Amino acid sequence: MKGDRSMKFRPCIDIHNGSVKQIVGGSLKDDNNQADNNFVSEYDASYYAKMYKHDGYSGGHIIILNPEGSEYYEKDLEQAKLALSAYPNAMQIGGGININNAEKFLDMGATHVIVTSYVFCNGMIDYERLKSLSALIGKEHLVLDLSCRFAGDNYYVVTDRWQNLTDEVFSNELLEHLYEYCDEFLVHAVDVEGKASGVEEDVIKILGNVKDIPVTYAGGIHDAKDIGIIKTLGNNMVDFTIGSALDIFGGKIKYGDLSKIINM
Repeated sequence: MKGDRSMKFRPCIDIHNGSVKQIVGGSLKDDNNQADNNFVSEYDASYYAKMYKHDGYSGGHIIILNPEGSEYYEKDLEQAKLALSAYPNAMQIGGGININNAEKFLDMGATHVIVTSYVFCNGMIDYERLKSLSALIGKEHLVLDLSCRFAGDNYYVVTDRWQNLTDEVFSNELLEHLYEYCDEFLVHAVDVEGKASGVEEDVIKILGNVKDIPVTYAGGIHDAKDIGIIKTLGNNMVDFTIGSALDIFGGKIKYGDLSKIINM
């Protein structure tokens, strides 16, 4: 992708408590498997994977939102397997990925594993873990999720399913430094994630100023105007994903209109 970038739609499949869902990101709690739901699908994950395959949307992500050890984790895993079987070698997967299970998910048909919490320790990046994981699977198979929220005077990376604020400031410098170890970045603006209340413009500006590094923005997209903001502020280089605002997840943006909106 390096050197040949223009904004693209990246599809998503979020899995929680054994179902495909769209949640309010900041509401997720491990205790009692809690989350405020925007949408709970009647279809399984393979339904969406087949749709994305049919329409040629690759490079999307499957996110397992329950932690390993949760009573729902195995059900989440089954849904993820269904999606990867329906659309192999075309989607990424995240949620509880570590050095012990990363290869398993790649063997299941994921192109990349998406990692945050495993490469953090005591609120800072653990470079030994990051280097070991990158060396094991190859940087070409690693996506770092640097989802962030605003606190005080800066955006900071959050870990543990967006529940814990780290000491790592989200910045161009951080992205450029970490690109040595990964293939691309996924960034949820957690304060607006799942709210369809408008995008986090300052986050998009940071992403748009990172040259020749594949990045995907998620969070707050409400309508076609927001996609236009991402295109402008992201210098037509920042990919985007939409969850709750898409009609296939109960929202108002028509999935079938995405190609037209992108090219407006």
